Amino acid sequence: MYPEHPTNSTAATAVEVHQPVPLAPAVAPMPLVPVQQGSVPTVASIVLPDGRVVTGYAINPVQPEPLATKPPVSRTAVNIALGGVGFGAVCGGLLLLTTFIAALTALITQLITLAAVIFGGWIAVQIFSVSGPRGGTTVNIRKAVIKRNHFHS
Repeated sequence: MYPEHPTNSTAATAVEVHQPVPLAPAVAPMPLVPVQQGSVPTVASIVLPDGRVVTGYAINPVQPEPLATKPPVSRTAVNIALGGVGFGAVCGGLLLLTTFIAALTALITQLITLAAVIFGGWIAVQIFSVSGPRGGTTVNIRKAVIKRNHFHS
């Protein structure tokens, strides 16, 4: 499955060794390219200390975001004011709600009182009204005779 490792290899393997070579120092360093103040050219060239020239595109520096201007009134004050307006709007509704509940309570109380008066009046009329014979017998007691615990008229 795996290739065998030659243990008795007599063949010489060629090995190539690379040694770093230092750069030759520049005889006369090239002068720096002057850059105008306030503007960066589209292609910039820079001379390194060892004399090499590096040329590339200039990268514009990142401009920070401008600071947001502060409102003349703090946000906390605005929130407090809006809370007060909301509370004022709710108070009117709560006042109407409590007034409605009080009126409903008074109406229910008056209806109960009216029902009690009407029902009580109906009971009183039933008790105290004289409405013909009640189905019983009226006996004149002066003429009645009671004999042997038996009533005779």
